[in-house]
Amino acid sequence: MKEIIAIIRMEKMNAVKEALSEAGLPSFTARKVLGRGRGKVEYFLRGNEEKSMEALDTMPPGPMLIPKRMLTIAVPDALVAKTVKTLIDVNSTGRAGDGKIFVLPLLDACRVRTGERGDLALDEQSALPAEA
Repeated sequence: MKEIIAIIRMEKMNAVKEALSEAGLPSFTARKVLGRGRGKVEYFLRGNEEKSMEALDTMPPGPMLIPKRMLTIAVPDALVAKTVKTLIDVNSTGRAGDGKIFVLPLLDACRVRTGERGDLALDEQSALPAEA
């Protein structure tokens, strides 16, 4: 099992929900977060070093944190590639700020209602490839 953490643009959330559901991956947790990458920060820092008035004039006061969504998705190992590809396909605009995806080992899962453990506790069973 793996835990996939994805940081995405706020405006991509509805498209992500739909794409994950269509891919047979309906279960995830989402939360609003604030963060920053290096893209615009480097632009501002370079502008400051070069005394570029354009960069300095557009620099907001205080810390530059951008609203994002953070998704947490637990999937069986067989669905990691499919999940990551779905997230990339939906969120890729080719511009800085498209997000990041992290894949982490997940030691165990337990469904509280039934006590099922491991892959059986995950809702993504229907999306698993058929065994030969």
